[in-house]
Amino acid sequence: NPNKAAHIGHLRNAVLGDTLVRCLRLLGERVEVQNYIDDTGVQVADLVVGFRVLRNEELADLLERYSEERLLERGERFDYVAWDLYAEVTRFFEEDPSRLEHRAETLHAMERGDNPIADLAAHVARRMVRHHLATMDRIGVRYDVLPKESDILALRFWEDAFGRLREAGAVRKIEEGRNAGCWVMDLPGVEEGSGEDQKIIVRSNGTVTYVGKDIAYQMWKFGLLGRDFRYEPFDWSPGPAIYDLWSTTRGPGSPSPPEFGRADRVYNVIDVRQSYLQRVVVLGLRRLGHEREAVRSIHFSYEMVALTPAAVAAIFPDYPLSDADRARPYLEMSGRRGLGARADDLVDALVRRAAGEVRKRNPDAGDERVRETARRIAVGALRYYMLRFSRNRVVAFDLDDALAFEGETGPYLQYSVVRARNILGKLEERHGASAGREAPLDAASFSALEPGTADEHWNLALLLSRVPAVTRQAVDSLELSGVAKHAHVLAQAFNSFYHRHPVVQEPDERRRAVRAALARLYRDGMVRLLATMGIEVPDRM
Repeated sequence: NPNKAAHIGHLRNAVLGDTLVRCLRLLGERVEVQNYIDDTGVQVADLVVGFRVLRNEELADLLERYSEERLLERGERFDYVAWDLYAEVTRFFEEDPSRLEHRAETLHAMERGDNPIADLAAHVARRMVRHHLATMDRIGVRYDVLPKESDILALRFWEDAFGRLREAGAVRKIEEGRNAGCWVMDLPGVEEGSGEDQKIIVRSNGTVTYVGKDIAYQMWKFGLLGRDFRYEPFDWSPGPAIYDLWSTTRGPGSPSPPEFGRADRVYNVIDVRQSYLQRVVVLGLRRLGHEREAVRSIHFSYEMVALTPAAVAAIFPDYPLSDADRARPYLEMSGRRGLGARADDLVDALVRRAAGEVRKRNPDAGDERVRETARRIAVGALRYYMLRFSRNRVVAFDLDDALAFEGETGPYLQYSVVRARNILGKLEERHGASAGREAPLDAASFSALEPGTADEHWNLALLLSRVPAVTRQAVDSLELSGVAKHAHVLAQAFNSFYHRHPVVQEPDERRRAVRAALARLYRDGMVRLLATMGIEVPDRM
């Protein structure tokens, strides 16, 4: 929803989705990454109401008052301005529900397109998307194409899908009762008349619900719609392009874009609150006779993200925490309470803390080195924390816990690789490259080891060899915490190995060669495993 700055819930979505992509690619799959832009939804409509009704601002006003130059002069960001305004609009509606007429009128105008309200909505959505993309790029998440909901409407995807649903008898129009005038889909296994036995696809006022547009979108993903989007390179202006990215468009588009869609399998990474709607989407495919695609429509759901009281105090020092708040295991985010954690604020807080730790450990390091090291540690801490818990468990994010250099954390794993590099570096200094970072793996013979020590050496190698199987299991079960936990077990095994069995100080050349080979194997394997989780390893820590 491009209506305000990305929040911490978006971070879990992005990390889980991106890690799934990396795991699938590691297993040899060809993966296309889409970021669906709901630019005609209720949230964008509410933001438009905020600008037009609360601020009395139209598109020309936004172009003047909220230009990048003006915002920079005031030390503001457009997505943060929208964040505050969206909270105001929410209270505006709560104070007087009759004001929701503004939302309905705005939604109608946005769906029709080619009018000042739709132009304003398109402008704020485009700017917000640029902010979201920059935020996600900070944590190593990138996309291939941005399908826009407005283009699903403009290019008549929904009309085509709706026609097929009607012909198949998958939807019907209600003539009386509370759903009179609506087109609904009957839901199986639900008591008739219970109020939950029908899902509205088209409202009585003619507007399409989210699930209706999503059925059309899901059909396109599988190549079932018989039509395609038009595409153009994403417009990053006024800033420079961050990476190559495509977007759908209602305009003529590029004459030779890449091919998108036509998937064999689709993972929809959406939080657990959307489970019901995702089931309706699958039901729509089944009612149209697309059983194979229905089975291959996979909802990758996850629970919300909250903050521990300590994290709230660190990120929001002015927020009034009560004694009851401090006693809770976590605090849920609530814009109405003034407790909404923006994604960039959390990343900034992690970077600041990591930089302080890096400077303390490396007082002679230059500013650029400190910044880059802190960035890698902060991103590693964030991504590992979002992955280490089961996806159906609420994540209570804690800054100190995430950044700890000991325990089940990203920095602990990164530090283990840095230690392996240091060991190989010292070996190289004393005995040459062939004894250190280029230690040959095929020349090491376990027969050289002391009796009774081979098992612990083999354990490390066997754990590394299990990475593909662990990755396969994590993908099949959609429980990516399995990858994170295996990485932690590996790091523990390596730390135990080098504490118990000297490498650099080992006088026996053949034994030293075995341990050097294991250190190299660990370094290379762990770097690849961490990359699967989107975690980079700093040069020093």
